Amino acid sequence: MLGIKRIAVTKINDAEGAETFDALAIEEPLEIRLAFTLNGEPKTQNISVTMRTPGNDAELAAGFLFTEGIVKNAGEIAEVDYCFIACAENKENVIQVKLRDGVFPELKNTERNFYTTSSCGVCGKGSINAIRTVGDFIRQGDDIAVDSNLLHQLPAILRSQQAVFEDTGGLHASALFNLDGELLLLREDVGRHNALDKLIGAALQLGLLPLNNHILLLSGRASFELVQKAVMAGIRIIAAVGAPSSLAVELATEFDVTLIGFLRNRRFNIYTAARRILTSIHENSN
Repeated sequence: MLGIKRIAVTKINDAEGAETFDALAIEEPLEIRLAFTLNGEPKTQNISVTMRTPGNDAELAAGFLFTEGIVKNAGEIAEVDYCFIACAENKENVIQVKLRDGVFPELKNTERNFYTTSSCGVCGKGSINAIRTVGDFIRQGDDIAVDSNLLHQLPAILRSQQAVFEDTGGLHASALFNLDGELLLLREDVGRHNALDKLIGAALQLGLLPLNNHILLLSGRASFELVQKAVMAGIRIIAAVGAPSSLAVELATEFDVTLIGFLRNRRFNIYTAARRILTSIHENSN
């Protein structure tokens, strides 16, 4: 199966040992390059290197460029293709995104790559300002609401569809549902940010953006970076199986996103914009 490597291991059970095989999620580097024309001259720029699980790499590259504000829409991308660089000991995967003629990337937004890897408050504020500047789907009005009973069903649906996770236990997942609880897209990766970039990249290529009438489900915790990417795609409801970070909550509050954490065992916490979630408390207040 793509994304899995089987290796020989010694498995210990109490005091007994046995030789067997284990399935591991593959982790390999991917370099994302951008090709465009500037003043009539072809240019190529290395944008990022990320450790990812191979698969859906074109979606990952497109989603990354979009969530970082480097490209505005799928129409700016002419093609996405691989190339390989021979190194002394191995080969690193390189994928190149070629922009259409006349399209110049917002390369100043690559500074957000620094912000998203840091947990300091100043960096967070800088990244929030960048989102406000480059996001096309910021603060679009909505009147969506989701019943809490529907949310309780989503983790089981996600888990049933996580093929690689079932074999390895080592991948993060991002899943996109419509407001009726129908699973539309699911992407997995060793990096939680990569899984979401793959998901948003797929939605970008399918012409689904903005995703303001959808629910994003994260298999782990909700970090600042994940909320940031979701905001760029216009997502209004984010549910995470794990906990949110304090900066994630601050960002969700800033952009009026409903952020849910600890969605499991028919329980969850609503951290921001609770009006979009219909519960018995909501009903009793009306």
